[in-house]
Amino acid sequence: MFTRFSNALLLLVSLCAMPAHALTVEVDAPDEIKALLTQHLEAARAARLGEVLDEAELARLRSVSAGTARELLETEGYFSPRIDSSLAQTGENWLLRYTVTPGPRTLVRSVKIEFVGAIVDADEARLRMRAERGFTLLPEMPFRQADWSAAKVALLRPLLTTRYPAARLAASEARIDPEARAADLMLAVDSGPAFFYGDLLISGSQRYPESIIRNLSPLKPGQPYRQQDLLDYQSALDTSDYFVQATVRIDPDSALAEAVPIQIDVVERPEKMFSVGAGISTETGARMQASWLHRDMFDRGMRFKLDARLESTRQTGAAELAWPRTTRGYENSLGLLLKQEDIEGQETRSTVLVGKRTRTRGQIDATQSLQYQTEEQDIGDVVSERNRALTANYAWTQRTVGRAFYPRRGHVLTLQGGGALESVLSDTTFARLYGRHTQYFPAGENGRLILRGELGSVLADTRDGIPTDFLFRAGGDNSVRGYAYQSLGRSLTGGVESVRYLATGSVEYNHFFGGNWGVAVFVDAGDAADRPDKLSPVFGYGVGARYRSPVGPINFDLAYGEATDEFRLHFSLGVSF
Repeated sequence: MFTRFSNALLLLVSLCAMPAHALTVEVDAPDEIKALLTQHLEAARAARLGEVLDEAELARLRSVSAGTARELLETEGYFSPRIDSSLAQTGENWLLRYTVTPGPRTLVRSVKIEFVGAIVDADEARLRMRAERGFTLLPEMPFRQADWSAAKVALLRPLLTTRYPAARLAASEARIDPEARAADLMLAVDSGPAFFYGDLLISGSQRYPESIIRNLSPLKPGQPYRQQDLLDYQSALDTSDYFVQATVRIDPDSALAEAVPIQIDVVERPEKMFSVGAGISTETGARMQASWLHRDMFDRGMRFKLDARLESTRQTGAAELAWPRTTRGYENSLGLLLKQEDIEGQETRSTVLVGKRTRTRGQIDATQSLQYQTEEQDIGDVVSERNRALTANYAWTQRTVGRAFYPRRGHVLTLQGGGALESVLSDTTFARLYGRHTQYFPAGENGRLILRGELGSVLADTRDGIPTDFLFRAGGDNSVRGYAYQSLGRSLTGGVESVRYLATGSVEYNHFFGGNWGVAVFVDAGDAADRPDKLSPVFGYGVGARYRSPVGPINFDLAYGEATDEFRLHFSLGVSF
C-alpha cells in the first residue's frame, strides 16, 4: 500500500513540474479578414479563455489553427494564401503570432442556371426570370462562401413562396480555377410540380364550431399555392379572438400537389372571460374598467360582451352581440351603449343602439352601420337640448404599418361618411364627412417623422338637433397638445360646445436610444368652429418621452399652448388584469 501511495505522489509531483504557460495570440492580416481569424482560430479562442498550456498543447494548437485559417480564407475567396506562424516565449508566457498574406481573391467568372420540372412550362417564364434575378452572386463579384449560400437560398425563394413549395436545388457546383483566380458557378433547380389547395384539415377545435375556422379561410380548393395566403389565413385566425394560437401550413409532398391538404392547428381561448383594468390619462382622468365575455352563445360561436367603464369625466356601459365571420368575410354585430359625459362643461347623456357590418380585406377595414341615438345635452344655463338621429354611416380605414406599436414606415388613413334625414326618426337633416391621415417616415437609424392631419365637416342648416357624437371639438393628446381635451370649439358661458367644422395637423419627430426609451419634439395646430371661415388655428409646441412597453406605447408630453400661454402635461397609462 505504501508503494502505491509513493508512486501516486511521484506522478503528481512530475505533473506539477511540467512547464505550463499563458498564451497571447496576435494576427497580422488585412482588416477585412483579421477579425474573422481572430474570432475563430482555436489558439486565439484558448488565449481568450485564459487557458494555461504546456508545450505539446501549444504545438498542437499552432498547427490546427494554421489549417483552420486556410479553410476560413477559402470561404472568403482566397485559395492561395501564405500563412506563417512564430512562437516566442516572453518571460513565463508565450506569444503566438500569425502573419497572413491572403493573396489574390477569386472572382466569379460565370453563372449558369438551369431549370427542370413544371416551371419549364412557357407560362412560367416570368417566374424563372424573377428567380434568376434573385441570385445575387454575379460575375466579377468576389466569391465568398456566405454569399454563395445566400444566393442559392434567394434563387429558390420565389419558387417556394409561389406555386412550387417542393422546389429544391438538384445540383450546385462552384468550380475554382486557381491559376485564373476564377469561379464558375453551375446550378440546377428542380421546381417539382405546381401545388394547388385541397381541403382543410382542422385539429384542436373543441369548444367552438369548425365553421368559424372555415369561414375565416381565404383559400379555395383548386387555387394555386401561395405562401402569403397561409400567412394571411393564420393572421385572421390569430385576430379572431377565438384562439390563443393558430398555425396554418401544408406538407410539400409532391404526391399531393394537385390538391394539397391545408393543415390548421389551433389552441382555443376559454369560452368565458372576465377582466378588469385601471388607468389614468390627462384627457378623461382616472379609469376603472370591467368586462365579461362569452364566446359561444347558443353554441354558434356568437360573442356576447358586457363592458363598464368609469372615468372622471365619462361613464359608459355597453352590451354587444357579435356573429362569427361569414363565408364572404363579413362580421355582423348589434350593440347598446349608455354614456354620460361632462367634458369642458358640456354635459351629455346618450343612449345608442347600433347595428354594424365590418369586412377586412388585407390592409383595409370597411364598416357599414345603422345607428339610432338619443341625447340630452346641457351647458351651464345656456344650452339644454334633446337630440335624436337615425344615421346610416360608412367608415373606411387603410393601415400599412403592420402591428408595430411604434411604426417607422407606412400610413393609417381613415375616411368616414354618414348622415340622417329629418323625416326618418331624426330631429334634423345632416351629412357628416371626416378624414384623418397619419404618415410615418424613417429618419435616420433610430428616428421617425410623423405627419398627421384631420378634417371634419357637418353639412346642415343648423347644429340644433344633431347629437354631439357627430359634431367636433379639438384639443388633447391626439389632437392639439398644449390645450385641454375637447377645449377648442364654441365657447359659451359655462362650457365649450361642439361645432360643425374641424381642422388639425401635427409634425412630430421621435428618436430612440437603442433600447425602449426615446424622446419626441412636436408642433400641433388646429381649431374647431361653426363655419369654415371662422377656423383660426392655435398652436402647441412641446417635447416628450416615449417608452415601448410590452403591452403598448406609453407617451408623456409637455406642451406649451401659444393661445393660452400655459404648459400642459399629456400622458396615458393603463393596465389590464
